Order: sequence, then structure tokens, then C-alpha cells
Amino acid sequence: MATMFLVVIYLAFISLGIPDSLLGSAWPVIRPDIGASFGFAGILSMIVAGGTIVSSLASGRLVQRVGTGKITLISCCLTAGALLGFSMAPSMIWLIFLAVPLGLGGGAIDAALNHYVAENYKAHHMNWLHCFWGVGATLGPIIMSFYIAEHNSWRDGYSTVSMIQFTLAIVLLVTLPLWKRVAAIKETEGPNSENPQDQVGEQIQPAAISKASVLQIKGVKPTLIAFLFYCGVESTAGLWGASYLVGARNMTAETAAGWISLYYGGITIGRLITGFITMKVHNRVLIRCGQIIAIAGGGMLLLPLPQIFLVGLILIGIGLAPIYPGLLHETPARFGRENSAKLMGFQMAVAYTGSTFLPPLFGLLASQMTINLFPFIVLAFIVLMMLSTEQVNRILK
Repeated sequence: MATMFLVVIYLAFISLGIPDSLLGSAWPVIRPDIGASFGFAGILSMIVAGGTIVSSLASGRLVQRVGTGKITLISCCLTAGALLGFSMAPSMIWLIFLAVPLGLGGGAIDAALNHYVAENYKAHHMNWLHCFWGVGATLGPIIMSFYIAEHNSWRDGYSTVSMIQFTLAIVLLVTLPLWKRVAAIKETEGPNSENPQDQVGEQIQPAAISKASVLQIKGVKPTLIAFLFYCGVESTAGLWGASYLVGARNMTAETAAGWISLYYGGITIGRLITGFITMKVHNRVLIRCGQIIAIAGGGMLLLPLPQIFLVGLILIGIGLAPIYPGLLHETPARFGRENSAKLMGFQMAVAYTGSTFLPPLFGLLASQMTINLFPFIVLAFIVLMMLSTEQVNRILK
């Protein structure tokens, strides 16, 4: 039952990923339709991410009171309703209003399911959980590209995704009683044994540390910086990649959306493969390899050669694949299990801060200067992320 139920959790994470990639893929068509400025997508992204931060910080208390299953169901309904509203929005004001429940729903699902899987399933499931986020993020641009190409309508793309979300909400409603049953079974089985690779460096830090002094733990500050720039580069590439391909590389909107789906596809396939590799290779090695691949992809974006730069976009996705789940899973090994719950909340909040502010800042920069800065900014974010993680490795070696 627990294995079959895991499929439901994966489906829920697919629902989390689909909306994340829709706005960037559709923005070249949405912008002229509603008369928005170029950088307005950054404002919408900031509002969505802001709602995500709020709901993720509150999710721990909400899960204790309501339960993971109900939180996931309510959040799915919130995002479904917001996406349906997007499809009918007549103006920018409505998009701003609807971005709030979209962010609140997404953040609650993310934090609640990450916690549930960490508590009840083995380590490699964390990579596969985020792999299914990538499945959703890949499907989003594909769906949007189809409706732009075949119907010249971004609204139909949003309404279709909304129907998918409502369908998932029905599945979650039907399976709601299973959440407590599976958790009870897992509790009687005892805590999951971790891979030998996951034990390296465990309990490096002192035992429990007060919340006020969490930031004083060795290696925490550069780790938070790494989370900031990880989500910054992932969100910036997803939000502005299509606009860059249209504005700087002269692609059609539907073709650009298709290439953004391949970027998210790189993240998805990478995490699927990484889930198997983590059984043999330590997270820290995978994180470093992923960053090197992402840097190589960022360098390829700078090449003036036709088509070659598109491979760079896919390489960035593949390189990013193991980094986020790997950093999350390293938390107890690097800083002690007694401190991991507190640090997990800090890490996710800082990660969402990167999603909230860095893409809009690039949008402002691009609107004042040029969208051609896109590959330079993406590469800079990746390099800063890698420098931060390597600093942590030096501190905690």
C-alpha cells in the first residue's frame, strides 16, 4: 500500500511543477494580449514566490493541525482555481490578484510533501519526488506550446492545466484516508535506513542549537547562499528563457516554449537518473558534477553558433537536476539531525527568496538594457552557487 500510495504523492508533485513553467512559456503571447510591460512577468513571479514563502513557513504548524493529506488537497484546489482564473483574466490587475492563491497553494504542497517523504520514505525517493516536479514543469510548456501553435490561445493552455489540477484534487480527495494509514505503517516499521553514502559527515555539528543561533552553525550561511542562487538560476532560466529565445534568437513563441520544456525535461531526466546513482555515489559528488555541467551549459549559451546554444539550455537543466534535492538531503549529514528541522525551514525560505527576487531583478535589468544579458546572468548565478557549495565543503571537510 505504501508503494502504491507513493504514486499519489508523485502525482501531487507533478501538479506542483506544471504551473511553475507556464508563465515564462506563455509570456511572449500574454504580454501583448493584456497590454503588459516586458518586466511585468517578474512582478507576477515575485508575488507567486512571495505567497510560496508565506505558506511554506506556515506549513509545519498547518500539517500538525490539519494533516499532510488535507493540506495537499486544499493547496491543489487553490492552484486549480487560480489557474482557471488566469485563463479568464481580463487585465493585469486580475493576474496580480490570482497570483496570490497560486503561490500559497504551491508552497504548502512543496513543504508538506517534502516533509512527508523525508519522514516516511528512503533517501532516493527525494530525488524521484523532485523528478516528478520536473515532469510537471516539462508538461507545462508542452501544453502551452500546443495551444499557442494550434489555437493561438494561451488562455486555453491555462484552462487545460486547471482541469488537470481539479482532476488530481478528486484523486487526492478519494485517497485522503490513506495518508494516516501509511504514516502509521511506516511508524511501526521504524525509521528508514539510509544509504551508507548518506552517513558520511553526520553529526559534524554540535547537538541541538537554539533557533536564534542557527545561523552561527559552521557552513550554514554559504549553504543558504547556495539555495538562494540555485532557485534564482532555475527560476530565471524558466521565466525568461522563452523571452530570450524570441527576443534575441528570433524564434517563434511556440518554438521557444518547446525548448523551455526541454530545459525542464533535462531537470526531470537528470533527477530520475540521479535517484539511482545516489545509491552508489555521495550527494556531494553529484552536486559538484551537476554544477560543472550547468556551467558548461551556461557557457554554450554564449556561443554565436546556431542551434548549439540550445544544447546549453538542456545541459543547464541536466546539471541543475541533482543539486536541490542533494542539498536538502545533506542537511542532517552536515549539520546534525537535531538541527535539520530548523535548517530545512530556513533553507526553503531562502530558496524561495531567490525565486522571488532574482528573476524580477533580471526582468528589470533586461527591460532597461537588453534581453541579451540572459546567458551572462544565468552563468553568473551558477558560478556563485558553486562557489558557495565549495566553501561549505571546505568548512566541513
